Amino acid sequence: MGASQTHKILEHHSQSRTLRHALIMTAVWGVIVLLWLLLDAADWIVAVLLATTLPAALDFARNRQASLRLDDTQLRWRSGRSQAEVSLHRIDRVRFETRLDLSIRVRLVLDSSKRLSIPQDALPDIEELQKAFDERGVRWEKHHFGFL
Repeated sequence: MGASQTHKILEHHSQSRTLRHALIMTAVWGVIVLLWLLLDAADWIVAVLLATTLPAALDFARNRQASLRLDDTQLRWRSGRSQAEVSLHRIDRVRFETRLDLSIRVRLVLDSSKRLSIPQDALPDIEELQKAFDERGVRWEKHHFGFL
């Protein structure tokens, strides 16, 4: 990469209060209520099922914001109250790890061997992120179904 060469800045923003999330939560709660009313599900089962939806409901209520910005020198992200910034020259490699639920975790391995995970809600399209790293000469690798 030449000193004068610049690339398009990759920016991604997301929020938890979307129509899609509202519809999903409504559908899940509807199924739980149907289990309770029509199939006479035990109260404790209904309570456990509802409790599993509480984190999503809280994120929705708080409208949690997340973002990622990658330019030619820095990678920055924010998710909820946490945020981080890393100079690209400090990144040894980026690991794209496919998990058993088929989601992809992105971890930065720094020149100090320290690992930083980018929060899931701050991630843009994975192929777009890989292309942006390629353009900037940042090495990345894929790992499928890792447990660590």
